[in-house]
Amino acid sequence: MRGAVDLAAPPPRAERRRGVRRECVPMTADAGSGVGMELRDYLQILRKRWLSILLVTLLVAGAAAGVTALQTPIYSSTARLFVSTAETDDSALFQGGQYSAQRVKSYADLVTSRELANRVIDDLGLDVEAADLSQEVSSAVVLDTVNLTLTVTNTDPSDAQRIAQSYAEQLTDLVRELETPLGERVPPIKATIVDAASFSGLPVSPSWPRNIGLGVVVGFLLGVGIAVLRETLDTRVRTASDVTDVIDAPILGSIGFDPDADKAPLLTDIGTHSARSEAFRVLRTNLQFVDVDGANKVFVVTSSVPEEGKTTTAVNLAMSIAQGGAKVLLIECDLRRPRAIVRLGLDDAVGVTSLLIGHALPNDPVQLHGPSGLHVLAAGPIPPNPAELLQSKSMADLIALARESYDVVLMDAPPLLPVTDAALLAAKADGALLVVGHGRLTRDQLSHSVERLAQVEGQLVGVVLNKMPARSKAYGYGYGYAPDSVDGKRDRP
Repeated sequence: MRGAVDLAAPPPRAERRRGVRRECVPMTADAGSGVGMELRDYLQILRKRWLSILLVTLLVAGAAAGVTALQTPIYSSTARLFVSTAETDDSALFQGGQYSAQRVKSYADLVTSRELANRVIDDLGLDVEAADLSQEVSSAVVLDTVNLTLTVTNTDPSDAQRIAQSYAEQLTDLVRELETPLGERVPPIKATIVDAASFSGLPVSPSWPRNIGLGVVVGFLLGVGIAVLRETLDTRVRTASDVTDVIDAPILGSIGFDPDADKAPLLTDIGTHSARSEAFRVLRTNLQFVDVDGANKVFVVTSSVPEEGKTTTAVNLAMSIAQGGAKVLLIECDLRRPRAIVRLGLDDAVGVTSLLIGHALPNDPVQLHGPSGLHVLAAGPIPPNPAELLQSKSMADLIALARESYDVVLMDAPPLLPVTDAALLAAKADGALLVVGHGRLTRDQLSHSVERLAQVEGQLVGVVLNKMPARSKAYGYGYGYAPDSVDGKRDRP
């Protein structure tokens, strides 16, 4: 391609084969090794979807707090008993200790008995069933000791203490009755209360720190799980690696998203040192290095689906090449929804369709866009049969004439998937540039687009990533390097 003056380093050149399509790699696999997601993949998901993970975590933690607030507080009281024998001899004491250790296990089982519950009910005058009261009490034997603890839970801390104390007292009486032999007054073994029932105004349940902490952990894990699932199911193309995982084509450029692009879509509307202008100069240079010998002069600029920005990309790329000193013709070949001529503010009364049906001479419809020096051939009147006109011999003759008259010819074509127009033009051109809008299409759609080109033996020379977010690590530096103005302030992009 003649006239390009930038000497920026080119991107790595990929081996390009017509219509070649890579195996579509699932989001759950690593493209390089084919194994499961690696740690860096999860970290990337965390960075990308941290807000949704945070929201899920807060929602679950809030739900845990709500459930905790609705729960009735439960209080507990604990009493401790000591089991001993009446022996005083050393040998008898040793045997008595072993005997006490065996018996204390039986006493622990008595704590939940119906008999003991009925005694407590009678003692305190409680209006409750024995089975229900037994549900509120538990016992435990301290390991390797003859100590027995019993714990009562209740919705009232005072009631919990009263019931626990009554349980301890009634248990000592029950043990004395059971262990006293007939005709004897003193039992060989007894249970003594060593710690009276305790009182605590702090509920043991629900536990706010435990429930909130559990809610945060569960919420975080749930948020990460949802994020990974969304990432797995989301097959939209967002990055350069998403493209290269699907097709064999170099990334020629990355055009960042500009919120002011609708108001100022053309390079002539913005500063020459803006990030967008620089991005198109990089694209221009990389296109030059794809065709080092300058043999290819006619390129189709297309996309997979509508609204990916292929028309604005075609117009600005043509302007950038023209500003580099080449004689450039932009042909508006989207005969269904022509937009390029509107962007440029030129006349659309006569154009491609006028030439193809013989209503104009070859050079008559060509217009000059003064600010950029770009030559433009409008679409002309919208025909009822665009595909038939684009595959006609007249269109082939028009392209041949443009090839002889200009250094570079860019044809703005419709998207590949909805209609066949772009594929028909790609068969007549030297190559096709595929514009991929950030998040606008899926991997399958991208793959099908390349297959459309392969079916007509069209040459895909490269991909242009469009509307990329500033944080995206697509091909390119991701920052500007504009010169300072005379007053020392940086030019505004």
